[in-house]
Amino acid sequence: MKRLPPLPALHTFLVTAQCCNFTRAAQQLHITQGAVSRQIAGLEEHLGYALFVRQARGLSLTREGQDWLPRVQQVFALIEEGVQQVGAKNATLQIKAPTCVMRWLLPRLMEWQALRPDVPVELTTTMHYGVDFRHEAFDAAVVYGVPPNHGVQVLKLFDEQLTPVCSAQLLAGPLPLREVADLEHHLLLHPERNERDWQMWLAAAGGELPQTGKRQHFETLDMAMSMASQGNGVAIGDWALIGEDLRNGRLVMPFDLRVPTGKGYYLVRPPRADSPGLLELLGWLCDQVNTQP
Repeated sequence: MKRLPPLPALHTFLVTAQCCNFTRAAQQLHITQGAVSRQIAGLEEHLGYALFVRQARGLSLTREGQDWLPRVQQVFALIEEGVQQVGAKNATLQIKAPTCVMRWLLPRLMEWQALRPDVPVELTTTMHYGVDFRHEAFDAAVVYGVPPNHGVQVLKLFDEQLTPVCSAQLLAGPLPLREVADLEHHLLLHPERNERDWQMWLAAAGGELPQTGKRQHFETLDMAMSMASQGNGVAIGDWALIGEDLRNGRLVMPFDLRVPTGKGYYLVRPPRADSPGLLELLGWLCDQVNTQP
């Protein structure tokens, strides 16, 4: 079997055939014109026939050169495709998410890494609720609010539903929590400074925020939930985000009312972010929503 031609010489042939000029090929390859000429001559000697017709004003392909060109183009296209696909299998996926969704997202990403260690994920948390893929180099993001309607691919996770929560010890304590009015006797824990969540839930429950009641503000939902789980007050939270705390008994719901806010959580990705690992991860996260109790 005849020995295959060297790959560097084939690459030099490809570049030279595209510009039909030794000088321009040398500039693109960052080698000398003499080196290009020698590689082409060596390739022609190896094959046993000429690939170019040398002319005063440049080069033209011979019939054999014209037959060779699409085949060499296909070879290098396959190599490039292989580099991209194999590299994508082990590339770390960059995901952005607001801190308020961490109680739901982080345990599931840890479970994903145990199931698929070959598709690593790096999570960046932020206090902001959106993402701008034009200026932020993330493969995907979780965003909060209303679904983006342009420039991204969107998968819905869940709607926001507000409900008060506290520890079982506080609920069984000396101050009852049987009616909405009983909240006046407890410290209200706010996950944000604007008190929007408590106001919205109380309005739906037929009450209002106490003007003189005790209250404590936090910067994140996680901090408010941690204080509530320790029996230090009643927090307002998103039912979907605190589901694990409710299932394991760290938190309980003193009232059955869950109030939808019209906002939600969405998985978004740029239109061309379609690597198999990323699509599998995003689909798996959506399945986690559909299967949670």
